[in-house]
Amino acid sequence: MRSTRATAAVARLNSRSEGRHYLMVITGTGLFKLCERIDKADQQVSDALSLDEFVKLVDSIGPQKVVRITKSEAAFMKQLVKKVPSP
Repeated sequence: MRSTRATAAVARLNSRSEGRHYLMVITGTGLFKLCERIDKADQQVSDALSLDEFVKLVDSIGPQKVVRITKSEAAFMKQLVKKVPSP
């Protein structure tokens, strides 16, 4: 199923964008289009794109989710930094 990645990307976009509803359209040639439903009418947001281009576009649209890092994760990442040996 090629469209699983694209469907997941659109689902993430819809969860990030409150009050807006995006949907994916697959063309007969296997390309993907992004549409937004406004007042019961679909407005095309993008041209037909390949799977990878479509996922990149959808991930770049809308507010981005902030990655939370706990104190222990930050301390662990600090330990992973390679230390320069003293001469």
